[in-house]
Amino acid sequence: MPPDLTDVAGDLLVARDVVLPAAALQWRFSRASGPGGQGVNTTDSRVELSVDLRHAPLRDDDRDRLLTRLAGRLHDGVLTVVAADDRSQRRNRRAARDRLAALLRDALAPDPPDRRPTAPSRAARRRRLENKRRQGSVKALRRRPTGE
Repeated sequence: MPPDLTDVAGDLLVARDVVLPAAALQWRFSRASGPGGQGVNTTDSRVELSVDLRHAPLRDDDRDRLLTRLAGRLHDGVLTVVAADDRSQRRNRRAARDRLAALLRDALAPDPPDRRPTAPSRAARRRRLENKRRQGSVKALRRRPTGE
């Protein structure tokens, strides 16, 4: 049976064949700024979700791909996402899990195919030059006439 995607404490399903166990995820909670009424100063609704990609139980090729593609977002091999959009810690936990899964899923996606180099057609080059000439003549008509 697949894991419950709305569960905020279980394993994190990243892709069909990539699942991060709950033990690999580190949670931190703190007070969030913004809306919250009277409870804003007492509720730890801001959520930070971290995973150490160097030690996460992943296949070696997946780990290497993640470490390479997410290098700019890592701090000592740890990837952290923050969610403080909502007043509810539970909804922020769900948002953090969704963001982390999406980030990892995008980083694991295969490279796009190489671009096939193309050149503009002869007709496209002709149209471009005609448009340049037309635009140049319009601008020439805007100039002050010479006093000859």
